[in-house]
Amino acid sequence: MILLALLLAVAAPGPAEIEAAAPPAAWRSIAPENLLIMETAVGSMVIELAPDFAPAHVAAIRALVAAGRFDGGAITRVQDNYVIQWAARPAAAAPKPAGLPAEYERSARGLAITALGSPDAYAEAGFSNGWPVAQDRAAKTAWLAHCYAMVGVGRDVPPDTGDGSELYAVIGHAPRHLDRNISLVGRVIEGLPEHTALKRGTEALGVYKTPAEYTAIVRIRIADATSPRFEVMDTASASFAAYKHARANRADGFFIRPAGAVDLCNVRVPIRRVMAK
Repeated sequence: MILLALLLAVAAPGPAEIEAAAPPAAWRSIAPENLLIMETAVGSMVIELAPDFAPAHVAAIRALVAAGRFDGGAITRVQDNYVIQWAARPAAAAPKPAGLPAEYERSARGLAITALGSPDAYAEAGFSNGWPVAQDRAAKTAWLAHCYAMVGVGRDVPPDTGDGSELYAVIGHAPRHLDRNISLVGRVIEGLPEHTALKRGTEALGVYKTPAEYTAIVRIRIADATSPRFEVMDTASASFAAYKHARANRADGFFIRPAGAVDLCNVRVPIRRVMAK
């Protein structure tokens, strides 16, 4: 019986094998209009926007991109195990735009949420249309979670002071305490490693001491017909259910005591680049 259990454990597919074997129906295409391509002095990052969760902020970011405001901006902060932050160049001879509404959570109405299936320290957690989310059933609200690579909008102390001109991406342990305190607008789906390797800022919160330390943003643009295409695994699919189970119950022969549970942010929803049709 022990030998049989070991053989079954070795034969069980792991998360990578499940992802590779997922059929075409288990993937959702990411709309080009929801993709931003950010070119910097060290490479490029591709960002998927989440208009279903922060429509006003996403609209403001698209307007800033269309106006070229990020072109010539810079990465101004890299805080170890926390975030990388960048900013648009200041508008010439123009007042600072008004702040946007605090889009920290939304109505759960219309959201199909696949349960995480494990306890969560912050809220009932799961996935909706490929995004990591949490929800409050009593209040009937849901929100995006601060997992690795998620992109948020910098703001001052008042909750309505973010205007989309300063953005950050999570590069360390998930700061879930920020959930419902900052508007999350998307996630980096490609190109983050090159930027997490940037020199850490030495001032408070990882801010660079001088502009000479900044990493220049060449431009940010919305994807077009010539841009790469991406797909995200459908979190309501059987493939994702198997993937999620494998993340919580690793049975590849290495784990002596599989955890039997998994953290929301440790189930990174698979995303892949695909050939243009």
